[in-house]
Amino acid sequence: MAEALRCLEYGLYRPAHVAAWAACIDFCHEWAAQPARVAEIQNVRPKWAIGTAPDFRLHTDFAFFEALKAAGLVSNTFMKAMHGLLNRRNECAHPEVYDPTINDSLGYVDEVMKRIAILQAQR
Repeated sequence: MAEALRCLEYGLYRPAHVAAWAACIDFCHEWAAQPARVAEIQNVRPKWAIGTAPDFRLHTDFAFFEALKAAGLVSNTFMKAMHGLLNRRNECAHPEVYDPTINDSLGYVDEVMKRIAILQAQR
């Protein structure tokens, strides 16, 4: 997340989105890699071979959040919010017409941090 904040300081708003998402998904993978959660995910995605957090990287971020929802680890609302954040990240990583401002970027980082806090509260 420090990289995302540094990008904001330098006016690099697209990279700030990408860095914030990278920090978020890394946290989410670590959160999901706890043994009880892995067991729940394996129940709904038996073909996924999950031993450690990096194993989640074999699957798309979109599918990862669908699996968390299917396993009952997050709500439908949370999953949709994460899909929305992922879509915004993708707009920044593969730019076309979206040109975020400082306010857009600050809002994105704030939302990512709120979603991380929600998961932290479930520890």
